[in-house]
Amino acid sequence: MESSPFRSRRIAPIVAMAAAAALTLAGCSSGSGGKKAEESADGASAGKASTPQMTVALVTHQSPGDTFWDIVRKGAEAAAAKDNVKLVYSADPSAGGQANLVQNAIDQKVDGIAVTLAKPDALKDVIAKAKTAKIPVVGLNSGVSDWQKLGLLEFFGQDETVAGEALGKRLNTAGAKKAVCVIQEQGNIGLTQRCDGVKKTFTGSTEVLYVNGTDMPSVKSTITAKLTQDKAIDYVVTLGAPFALTAGQSVTDAGSKAKVATFDLNKDLTTAISKGTVEFAVDQQPYLQGYLAIDSLWLYKNNGNYMGGGEAPVLTGPAFVDKTNVDAVAAFAAKGTR
Repeated sequence: MESSPFRSRRIAPIVAMAAAAALTLAGCSSGSGGKKAEESADGASAGKASTPQMTVALVTHQSPGDTFWDIVRKGAEAAAAKDNVKLVYSADPSAGGQANLVQNAIDQKVDGIAVTLAKPDALKDVIAKAKTAKIPVVGLNSGVSDWQKLGLLEFFGQDETVAGEALGKRLNTAGAKKAVCVIQEQGNIGLTQRCDGVKKTFTGSTEVLYVNGTDMPSVKSTITAKLTQDKAIDYVVTLGAPFALTAGQSVTDAGSKAKVATFDLNKDLTTAISKGTVEFAVDQQPYLQGYLAIDSLWLYKNNGNYMGGGEAPVLTGPAFVDKTNVDAVAAFAAKGTR
């Protein structure tokens, strides 16, 4: 399906090493879908770059209220503060809207673009326009299977299929028999790959349940109805921390004995793991994704560097967080950086 010889074998992880001596958290802010915000990251590290200021656009498919992207954005802000980068953040969960935001960045003649590829086909043409305009583009979070085909310089994230396979194996170890994998956004290739990966390695049965991720009461009622109807379900697998917390409420409402596992972390999710209402989470380190994406564009402009040599992505996950290690992660999650 892909012509690169590299793609014919399993993607090998590349260990991401920060060039800075320390990463200092930038000022907290949360994303709002479709709105642009120019970020000044207060509290930057002492080693701020003396290079001329450059402007970088970070364009994601964030849905309003999805706290995962706050963590990505904080990482990006920290890198921007260190690198003397003017960061312009924008987001739209619709593929067409996200493509328009990339076009806006091109029109503004930014020095670099970092973009998520949840629906890569919809961004193909506008990314080609960025290349024509000689604006370097890197990918993050979603699109590990497509970044090379679209001609991006680098990619920072996890292989979602591999992450799903790892979770499926974890379900086997837990003795699970029937799992429901909850997808909150239809058409998002990364979410689909996660559930496909679970199905590949989980020896029990797996069913996909679609919910409207922008309407949390609806998410709760849909999962509750499913658990009420099918008492054989012993694991609910969600694809984001807020949905795991909601799934926990659904388990209680349905009088189900199902356990909850999830992808991704936030502060409340680490608390849920500590309390045992969520069994474990797969962490892809979104702060690192945002940080490396912005830092990589500074390195490319000022030193001609690009990680992975255009052949391999920089993998930031997967890693499991459960009761055995959640205390070590919780302090960072409380800061909004894990």
